[in-house]
Amino acid sequence: MQRSLCFKIVDVLLIIGAVLPLVFGMILKILFNPASEGISISGALVYFTIPMPLQNLPITESQVNSALVVITIFFLCLYFTHGLSVKSNLKRQLIAEWIVKQTQSLVKTNMSDYFSGFAPFVAAIMGLSAFSSLLALLGLYAPTSDINIVGGWAILVFVLITYYKMKCGPLHYVKSFGDPVPFLSPLNIISEVATPISMAFRHYGNVLSGAVISVLVATGLRGLSNIIYSLLPKALERVLSNLPILQIGLPAILSIYFDVFSGCLQAFIFAMLTMLYVASGFPEEDYFARKAKKLANLKK
Repeated sequence: MQRSLCFKIVDVLLIIGAVLPLVFGMILKILFNPASEGISISGALVYFTIPMPLQNLPITESQVNSALVVITIFFLCLYFTHGLSVKSNLKRQLIAEWIVKQTQSLVKTNMSDYFSGFAPFVAAIMGLSAFSSLLALLGLYAPTSDINIVGGWAILVFVLITYYKMKCGPLHYVKSFGDPVPFLSPLNIISEVATPISMAFRHYGNVLSGAVISVLVATGLRGLSNIIYSLLPKALERVLSNLPILQIGLPAILSIYFDVFSGCLQAFIFAMLTMLYVASGFPEEDYFARKAKKLANLKK
């Protein structure tokens, strides 16, 4: 079906809205990133600090990049949902429907029917995590390489887990620490506290280690290139010295694994752990039995 000029203009504006945050992030990277030689492995840059009563609040590269990812995803969602119709006649609508169906199927497989409305949250987690890791392909600092960012996600998930565990009341939640036997309560409490810590460090550690390995391999290949060039005649060495030929190919392959495959895999694992922890912590049978009992008492 032929689209109007106004429809096409809106499409272009939405695409620009999705791309501009990434361009803005690259410009900030160029302006604030100091030039360095050799191996450079550091944390997120601190752009500025906001004075606060108890402790100053640093605005870092990871925080800014996270906000840029959220804006990009927001405009992408608007683009994919622009022009929806009952009969699919746009490729973007087919892609959007496929994403929705796959996420709903994932939630239905790993959680009960009670969590049928959990799909948007799971899709948001996977999208935010995957896009954050993929920023490394643009030379930007991946927010998933910052424990503060991933730790914030883990705390949010921990709040959700605790919320659903307390669906039968605080007393039922406290009693659950005594399962299966009361003397295991200390271990159950430690396990409860360790849940967000393990989720955060698993995601953060895998992404950061991939970035570190990529930098070390690329730097090592450059040094190996210089060693090989030193064995050549001086005239040929001067010509080839600015061309670290061993850095061509292998770093790109490593980037495909660590930045693309591993980043998307960690996003999927984080979402899976979220679903499993929330679903396993929810006392579904006790909750519905308690609800049925309350309803029966109201009818009396």
